[in-house]
Amino acid sequence: MKILKKRDYLNPYVLILLIILFVLISLPIHFTRPNLIHFPSYQVFLYIFLGIVFLVFGCEFSNYIFKKSDLIKKLSKISIKNNNPDSYFRIYLEKLPFFNNYSNLELLLIGLIIFSLILQLINFYFLGGIPLFSGYLKKKAASKIWFLSFLIFLPCINILLAKYNRNSHYILLIIGIVLFSLTGYRTTPIAICLSSFITLYYTREIKTKYRILFLALIFILLIAIGFIAIKSIEWQHWKINPLELISYRSAYTINILDKITYKQGISHGLLLYSTLTGFFSSIDPRVLVGSYVISNPHSTTSTIFGPSLLDFGFIGMFIQMFLIGFILKSLHTMQKFKHNIFTAFYAIILAQTIIWLETGPTDLVVWIFYILSIIILIYGVYTTKDISV
Repeated sequence: MKILKKRDYLNPYVLILLIILFVLISLPIHFTRPNLIHFPSYQVFLYIFLGIVFLVFGCEFSNYIFKKSDLIKKLSKISIKNNNPDSYFRIYLEKLPFFNNYSNLELLLIGLIIFSLILQLINFYFLGGIPLFSGYLKKKAASKIWFLSFLIFLPCINILLAKYNRNSHYILLIIGIVLFSLTGYRTTPIAICLSSFITLYYTREIKTKYRILFLALIFILLIAIGFIAIKSIEWQHWKINPLELISYRSAYTINILDKITYKQGISHGLLLYSTLTGFFSSIDPRVLVGSYVISNPHSTTSTIFGPSLLDFGFIGMFIQMFLIGFILKSLHTMQKFKHNIFTAFYAIILAQTIIWLETGPTDLVVWIFYILSIIILIYGVYTTKDISV
C-alpha cells in the first residue's frame, strides 16, 4: 500500500502501456471470429512503435527543459494557498445557512455545472427522445447545445473536485455521467469518468479497492454504452457479444490505421481543418476518414496516429506525438506542485488523449481543452520564473 501511494501511475508514460493494451485487445477477435476481420500487416506495428518513440521524446524533452531552466527547483519552493476573498455577493450568501461554508469560486463552478446539465436536458427535448436507444437520434445528438454543455461541464467538474473536498459534489458528477451516457456516445461519459478519476487520484487519499472499483465502473460503462448503442441502431444487425465488441472495435480501428499507412498524406490537411472548424461546419472528420480510407462515408476511427498520418504523412504523425508528449509531461510536472486548476486540466487532456488512442484527434472540443491547457501551462511558467532558486 505504501508503494502504491509513492508511485505515480498516471503520468503520461501510462499512454505507452495503454497503446500496447489496445493492440493486445484487438487480437482475440482474429482467432474467435477469423472471418469477421483480417489481420493487419506488420507495417502498422512499426508505425505504432515509432509513434510511441516520439511520444517519449516529447516527454523527455519536457523533463530536460524543466530541469535546465531550474523550473523544478522554483516550483518546489511554491506554497499553495487558497484565497477566497469576500464580495458583496458573498456577504449576502453568508446569511443563508446552506451557503455559509462555500467560496465564491465554488458557487460559480456549481452554477456552471448545473447550467451545463440543464443544456443537456434541453438538447434531449429538442431531439425528442433519448439518443442511446435510437440510432436516428444519436446521429443528431452531438449538436451545438451538446458541444457547449460538455465544454462547460468537463473543466468545471474537474476544477470543483480538484479544489474542494465535499461529498455533495459527487452527486453532480454522477448526474453528469448519466446524462452524457444517454447521448449514446461513449467518449463523453468515459472522458468524465477518466478525468475525474485522475483528478481524485492526485487530490485525494483514495484506497486501492475504491480505485479498482472506479476503473471497473469505467470498463462496465464502456461496454454497456457501446453495446446498447449498436443494438439500438435500426439499420444494423450485430451478432456479437459485448466482450467481442470491444476486441472488434480495437481490431477494426487498427485495420483502418493499417490502410492509412499505405495512403499517407492524401487528405492534405483537410481532416485537421474540418476538426478545427467543426463548430461552424457540418463536415465530420471521422466521416472523411471513412471516405478516404475505405471509400465509405461513415464515421470511422483510426487510432491516435491515423488522422495526422492521413493528413501530413509520417512527419506530421511524429510531430503530433512529440507535441502531445511534451504538453502532457509539462502540465503533469506543473500540477505536481501547483495543483488545483493545473491538476484538473492535466486530468482532462490525459483522459481525452487516452480516448484518442482509439478515436484519433478529430474532436474540436478536445483541441479547445488542449489550447486552454497550453495557456494555463504558460501562465504557470510565467508566475514561477521570477522565483529565486
